[in-house]
Amino acid sequence: MTVSITNNYGQIDISIDVIAKIVGGAATDCDGIVGMASKNQLKDGFAELLKKDNFSRGVIVRFDEEQNLLIDMYIIVSYGTRISEVAINVQNKVKETLNDMLGLNAAAINIFVQGVRLTEEENVPEDQSLQA
Repeated sequence: MTVSITNNYGQIDISIDVIAKIVGGAATDCDGIVGMASKNQLKDGFAELLKKDNFSRGVIVRFDEEQNLLIDMYIIVSYGTRISEVAINVQNKVKETLNDMLGLNAAAINIFVQGVRLTEEENVPEDQSLQA
């Protein structure tokens, strides 16, 4: 499936996978995000942290009956962050990125937090983290 944008020069068709990768990349740029999680949690059985080339597996791009763009995102957040603030930041960043890069407006950006992880920085004992 594709999204079609028509302008004075013709038509541009954008793949749903391209939108999903752009959305996943925008989300992982936000503070407090460890990464994207697989949207197939029942099949996978755990919150699988996805690599950069698999961002689209943590994003579902769909349309409602009125053809409004809807985005579902499955994320893993960093331990110790305010999850509600991280989710709002992700929503804002994704909305801005979709508008800037593709000229698209999402009717809804739904965030599903699939896990909380310690980052490498948080795993370092306090006495060692101060050494240069």
